[in-house]
Amino acid sequence: MSDPRIYGHPPYRVALLHGGPGAAGEMAPVAKALAPFMGVLEPLQTKSSVKGQVEELKELLEGKGALTLVGYSWGAWLAVLFASEYPELVKKLILVSSGPFEEKYAKAITENRLDRLGKDDRKAAVTLMSRLEEPGAFEKFGKLMTKADSFDPLKVKSAELEFNAEIFEKVWKEASELRRSGMLLESVKKLRCPVVAIHGDHDPHPAEGVRIPLSTVLTDFRFHLLNKCGHTPWKEKQAWNKFYEIMKKELE
Repeated sequence: MSDPRIYGHPPYRVALLHGGPGAAGEMAPVAKALAPFMGVLEPLQTKSSVKGQVEELKELLEGKGALTLVGYSWGAWLAVLFASEYPELVKKLILVSSGPFEEKYAKAITENRLDRLGKDDRKAAVTLMSRLEEPGAFEKFGKLMTKADSFDPLKVKSAELEFNAEIFEKVWKEASELRRSGMLLESVKKLRCPVVAIHGDHDPHPAEGVRIPLSTVLTDFRFHLLNKCGHTPWKEKQAWNKFYEIMKKELE
């Protein structure tokens, strides 16, 4: 498997960063949709530390000029951390369904997700949260969270993901501490490129947890709120078209 995966034709000026952490390959549908219009790279993060993923991304993207990074969920944070360390490699950031940048906005995320599930699914999710290292548990938990995160999902074939529970556990532990300590927002303050955020109004990650902190500390920032949209805009029946419309415009 090539890393990064390559779509479309050169020049390759856009890189899509998957979420998770540990959900390599989930940006493939977006890459395929954009490929007729532009060359796209899809890096697959394999390291089990935040610093490791930042440095891995540098190795994959160095020498390709300044790129626009489109980060989804955890990938949005990774894009910010990368751009704060290597500003010369980043032309623009597009943050899709990012987690909130301050701890005070994050407290209700898990509760919101569990409240959206039925009794049996909720019980299963709680059980799986403590067993993510077991074979198949991470994938099952991800499917339950996808159900909780969706508003009106399209019936589409899911991307072939390479779930890695070890990466999720180790990277997320470090990443959540970066937010709690305020270091994540400090990285935002170092950004010198334009930043765009795209967020669904039904995303359990609160939109204000992205819009307010970023608009407070950035001078070149735009925020797009998608109506009737959950955590994965390209899988939402009532939002996917608007999502790609915004993406194409922002990537011009």
